[in-house]
Amino acid sequence: MPDPNKAVLEFLQTRRSRPAKLLQPPVPDRDALLPILKAAARSPDHGKLEPWRFIVLEKAALSRLAQSVDDFGSASGRAEEDIAKARKQFEDSSLCVAVIEVQKSSEKIPAIEQTYSAGAVCLALLNAALASGWGANWLSGWPSHDAEFCQSTLGLASNERVAGFIHIGTATTTPPERPRPDIDAITTWVDA
Repeated sequence: MPDPNKAVLEFLQTRRSRPAKLLQPPVPDRDALLPILKAAARSPDHGKLEPWRFIVLEKAALSRLAQSVDDFGSASGRAEEDIAKARKQFEDSSLCVAVIEVQKSSEKIPAIEQTYSAGAVCLALLNAALASGWGANWLSGWPSHDAEFCQSTLGLASNERVAGFIHIGTATTTPPERPRPDIDAITTWVDA
């Protein structure tokens, strides 16, 4: 009979991201962030490829990214409301970890499995930050999908892309619970 870790199960069943726009300083320093990154790096990784890495973005870097969003958004003809929304993600943040998917050549591990692993790292990082008492939110948006933006502002290589921006800080409010999936509606049991 298994020996359940009830505290962890309770955390996972009640976890709730905190809206990035409501996260404030203080933010974790390096000593507080390292255990969170180590927990995230324990994510499933078929073939031990480590098809991801972290870029820790502190306040000055986030301000630079906010300005770059304006520049790239205007140059590419994006709507002003799209530019403003993307810019706010970086303007409002005091600490963000960019999880970078790093596609690696492998005869055994398909690219899609590497993408799934990077997504697992994003969720593990989010949950580790929340479990450590911080507020956290996983965001993306057009800047994370714009290869030119990512190469120019984050120094990404051609085999890299942003899997997610995980914003971490102090939660100023507890958001209301939102509707959750109906497990019976999305689960199929197969016994033969």
